[in-house]
Amino acid sequence: MGHREDLLEGAKRCLLEKGYARTTARDIVAASGANLASIGYHYGSKDALMRQAIIASSEEWGASVAQVPAGGGGAEAGGADPLERFAAVWDAVLQRISTEREFIAAQVEVLGLLPRDAALREAIGEVLPEGGEGLVAVFEGVPDTEVDPESARIVGSFYQALLTGLMVQSLLTPDAMPSGRDLATALRRVTAGEVLEKK
Repeated sequence: MGHREDLLEGAKRCLLEKGYARTTARDIVAASGANLASIGYHYGSKDALMRQAIIASSEEWGASVAQVPAGGGGAEAGGADPLERFAAVWDAVLQRISTEREFIAAQVEVLGLLPRDAALREAIGEVLPEGGEGLVAVFEGVPDTEVDPESARIVGSFYQALLTGLMVQSLLTPDAMPSGRDLATALRRVTAGEVLEKK
């Protein structure tokens, strides 16, 4: 790898170990083996490099999640029943959330920074539609290229909202997380207008 790639890999490691806001340029240099001047040369600034690191990390995580249903989701993931697939895919995603707490913490930290960091907000806003498209593809079991823009916008936003909420919930109450089946049951009840009766 060249200095540019080394710096990005170092920044991604720092993101997991120190968090987004606490990572310094010297931390990245120490983690990458590159020199301080190379950050400015290749990325313009430490902040620009960290923005790239959070996006690259998110894309890699999303790509790995996209592989789970076919390889680890079992028969249910490829089943004909959409709610069964919904439950199976969420189980796979929830497993990743529960075992990758450093990544989840970094994602949630960045969400809190968005209102005050226009450059970060713009960078993430540019890739958000692609993320929604990827989620629709995973949950519907189709290639990204078959997801139409309107589905990516509407359904992708739904999946992103659920994913973001579950990430936050996993940090607050990790022992009270729903299962994929719980989420499928909730979705069925909401769409059917069913009301849970108090026992």
